[in-house]
Amino acid sequence: MVSRSRFQARFRNRLLTAKRCGAAAVEFAIVAPLFFMLVFGCIEFGRALMVQQILTNASRVGARQAITLNATESDVIATATGYAAGTAVPGVSVTVTPSPATAAAGDMVSVTVAVPFSNVSWIPAPWFMGGTSLDATSIMRKEGFE
Repeated sequence: MVSRSRFQARFRNRLLTAKRCGAAAVEFAIVAPLFFMLVFGCIEFGRALMVQQILTNASRVGARQAITLNATESDVIATATGYAAGTAVPGVSVTVTPSPATAAAGDMVSVTVAVPFSNVSWIPAPWFMGGTSLDATSIMRKEGFE
């Protein structure tokens, strides 16, 4: 009798295990899309923060160029664009107000650097921040002795 009950217990355990064979696959199928969306969202948000910091630095570099005595608007644009392109953020637009060539000593010169996030996203179809534009502005006082 003892051996028969052990056989029945083993058989029952095998039946229960056989019924759960596909449970891990089903659980993975439910959890995997959420997990991958979370991972891609973190990647995209991290890229947005990195590009924002690069734009801030590019506007600061452009503003430093703009406040020098013999600066021109094309010099400022080339400096800010070159900095952004050198750090893997191509296609930025740079706005300088007022023109450094016409600004008097002590005037505030503003340099704005902007780029659409869809141009710099690492994900082929940016869904998290696809329609936004990242920009940064730096304002500095023009040098001179007037």
